[in-house]
Amino acid sequence: MMAAPQQPLLRGELRLGEPLRRYNTWRVGGPAKQLYLPADASDLAMFLQTLKADEPLLWLGLGSNLLIRDAGFRGTVIALQGRLDGLQIDGDRAHVEAGVACAKVARECARAGLTGAAFLAGIPGTMGGALAMNAGAFGGETWPIVEGVTTIDRAGVVRERPPADFVVAYRHVERPADEWFIACTLCLGRGDVEQEQAAIRALLERRAATQPTGQPSCGSTFRNPPGDHAARLIETSGLKGHRIGGAQVSSKHANFIINTGEASAADIEQLINYVHAQVERVHGVKLRTEVHMAGDAV
Repeated sequence: MMAAPQQPLLRGELRLGEPLRRYNTWRVGGPAKQLYLPADASDLAMFLQTLKADEPLLWLGLGSNLLIRDAGFRGTVIALQGRLDGLQIDGDRAHVEAGVACAKVARECARAGLTGAAFLAGIPGTMGGALAMNAGAFGGETWPIVEGVTTIDRAGVVRERPPADFVVAYRHVERPADEWFIACTLCLGRGDVEQEQAAIRALLERRAATQPTGQPSCGSTFRNPPGDHAARLIETSGLKGHRIGGAQVSSKHANFIINTGEASAADIEQLINYVHAQVERVHGVKLRTEVHMAGDAV
């Protein structure tokens, strides 16, 4: 990795050839052509203005729900982990920037006596990623509590948008082309602090008991089909523990694929494709991936 010459007005950090395995929860993937760590939203806007109109862009929060292929990403990566991390609570509303971890949002809202955000404790990503895919956990989903969002486009133009500007479905959000989420306002209820904190503890205990939280994974690999669960279909296809290279279907939760230590992105992608084919063969169900693929194979 080399430090790149800084643009005079930019206050963030530009890195060339940065290994992307450091920026995702599967801990795999090749380097980025360049990666930018913005100082704040205005710095991000200035940086976007320096890019060519056709420059490939990849936005990263905690890097969950993402598989970066072994050749890396031949474009610009915007990394928000530890950046755009403002969180303010005003009455029954929480104003949250895109780089804030969902678990932190849950904790801070509970501490302020707000209800309705506890489920975010079960999402291993940032608020920006949760908005982008309508992330959910333990029966809760992101967009029902969203009052408004802030987006930024390729030209660095910032817009405030209502939920009505987006088409939201299960693990899917359609947004205006070339706009990305940089903040949101959540509208929540009022409740008892101790009760809400107890709810979060219960969710985290349930997650630890049922999911391989101590091993590198992306979270859930496949979306649940209507009226069923991907984990049940995978397990009853005899795939728990199945392994390709260093990638393995978790023996704890069949909808998690883990990196046992030396997996390549190719190992993981091959295992995803194998699970998809086997479930279709056994059950006649075509599972849809929840994880997104980025970059190029070697």
